[in-house]
Amino acid sequence: MMAPTFRKAERIVSRRLIEQLFTDNYSMAAFPLRAVYQLIGRSAGDEPVQVLVSVSKKRFRHAVDRNRIKRQVREAYRLHKQVLSDAVPSDKRLLLAFIWLSDRHLPSAGVSSRVVSLLHRIAEKL
Repeated sequence: MMAPTFRKAERIVSRRLIEQLFTDNYSMAAFPLRAVYQLIGRSAGDEPVQVLVSVSKKRFRHAVDRNRIKRQVREAYRLHKQVLSDAVPSDKRLLLAFIWLSDRHLPSAGVSSRVVSLLHRIAEKL
């Protein structure tokens, strides 16, 4: 088995997709994270799941703090993304955004448990 990776193709970078995700979506929270997600049609070369991680400057003034939170969330997702990949129908693509809601740091184990909880809950809904 290969080690899990988080390639650029798995990130949401298109402004059009980001706007689409935040206009008509579903949402759930596991404090301090909120997950916003949407199922859309899938083309031949698309990844089954694409992810966006957002930490507001309002919550953390220093970029080093924002980057640390984003790194923790991305790592937790990378290790447990198979949960969602298996649940997404083959003709659909899942757009997923993780939004940090707190103004406090959490240990990596705490962030990971919240991300895993959200991933399992989203997989059940699909």
